[in-house]
Amino acid sequence: MTVMDRAPRDEGGMTSEAYRALMRHQAGAVTVVATGRGAGRAGLTATAFSSLTDDPPTILVCIQRTAGAHDIIAKARAFSVNILASDQQDVAERFAGKVGVRGAARFEGHAWGELATGAPVLAGALANLDCELSEQHGFATHTIFIGRVVDGRMRAAADPLLYFRGDYWNIGQK
Repeated sequence: MTVMDRAPRDEGGMTSEAYRALMRHQAGAVTVVATGRGAGRAGLTATAFSSLTDDPPTILVCIQRTAGAHDIIAKARAFSVNILASDQQDVAERFAGKVGVRGAARFEGHAWGELATGAPVLAGALANLDCELSEQHGFATHTIFIGRVVDGRMRAAADPLLYFRGDYWNIGQK
């Protein structure tokens, strides 16, 4: 699509393909949402993450209902959001399913720990937000999980990994 192109519409409005094409123009932080313990851990790469309020500290993540981590988040009532640093693109690809591993096997090869809730947190991430599940709301194909941030840590000297126009970007590279 060029600047002058318009997104195609179907009978009910915009098509999902056209919507995704438009949304690829929004640069977003790349995160891994993780939950569970031991062999029951699960996670996924996500850009549908946002701060909700700072009092109390609250975030939201939108997870497709068919994702392996979806039901585990609801059952565990805790999850982490790991904002990836520019040197963690391999983690993003692993949790996006690009290397063919699923479930707890996605956690292999990287250092994971725990903070207050016991949800897995990635060592060396730009930031880790450790959350207790406060609320969940279904909408179409996804669930909006609202988490109260109870703990966290950061790696202040790192650059973020961004996702833009269907690819990963490192703003620290000039």
